[in-house]
Amino acid sequence: MVLSLKPLKKSDLGKDWVSGRRSKKVKLQPEYHLIVTEGTDTEPAYFDEIRRIINESYRDRIQLDIEGKGDNTISLFEKAKRKAFESPNDYRHVWVVYDTDDFPAEHINKTMTLCEQNTNSEICFHAIWSNQCIELWFLLHFGYYQADIHRSEYWPKLTEWLTNIGKGEYTKNRSDMYSVLRPYIDVAINNAKRLDKTNAGRTPADSSPGTKVYELVEYLKPYL
Repeated sequence: MVLSLKPLKKSDLGKDWVSGRRSKKVKLQPEYHLIVTEGTDTEPAYFDEIRRIINESYRDRIQLDIEGKGDNTISLFEKAKRKAFESPNDYRHVWVVYDTDDFPAEHINKTMTLCEQNTNSEICFHAIWSNQCIELWFLLHFGYYQADIHRSEYWPKLTEWLTNIGKGEYTKNRSDMYSVLRPYIDVAINNAKRLDKTNAGRTPADSSPGTKVYELVEYLKPYL
């Protein structure tokens, strides 16, 4: 039977074929995201706050899973890829979050290349690197920093800023960094983008300082 697109006749209302047509509903699946981090404390704690906020309010539209793997660069990508393909969730985006630290430049850059090579129409891998570490992203919430300094110098600077706003000192295992920094998120995104422009054409290993964390946060920002 070919169903007409014309409005239903009053005499047809209540018939089995009509009620069957109207009862069919298309259930939309949420967009699944997997965030896999190099660290097992700082990064998972930061992104877990984001996950909790989004999953509580938009669970039917988008869902986040966080994995702190304790691996770095290439091995981190391989674990992220394995997790994505073995999971029952149909991940649309996989975010590989890692610091450059003192890892070999070829490994740092290869991780980004692997993300690009494994991206297709069904799944997108993102290389979310920070040179040298995610603390740069935290620091960019308070100002623009483009000096190539060692990552250990970020921590006292963060403590100074956090103390100034009444939030105490910075430690690696703080679990409230997202909520503390949330009021300054637009400042951080703009500062990270400025750094991106100065690093245009450079590899991740040569982009010091630099961070791609803003790409992940900016993508999720409409849900925050």
